[in-house]
Amino acid sequence: MFSVTVRDHMMIAHSFRGEVFGPAQKLHGATFVVDATFRRADVDADGIVVDIALATEVLGAIVGELNLRNLDDEPAFAGVNTTTEVLARTIADRLAERALAGDLGAGARELAGIT
Repeated sequence: MFSVTVRDHMMIAHSFRGEVFGPAQKLHGATFVVDATFRRADVDADGIVVDIALATEVLGAIVGELNLRNLDDEPAFAGVNTTTEVLARTIADRLAERALAGDLGAGARELAGIT
């Protein structure tokens, strides 16, 4: 198995619903480092897992959609606690959609996984 990881970051504001979150129920900010790892069973004919420049660009675009936003105001997260896990799944799902659409290059359609 081969993998390539690209990194970005985002700063968001949000609040949580539920006693389990204690003081985080109030509006607060958070900064996230976002690592996206792309995996393949083997490298392609060009010796790569994914075009790292495209992967960096697409991750930046996806993170940019969330950066410097109050996620409580975002329709995509209406009624959802935007925990770290929820945000990780959202970013991974959006990356997978872009990979299937060919935005990460033709070889990205053969990825074994994105985390």
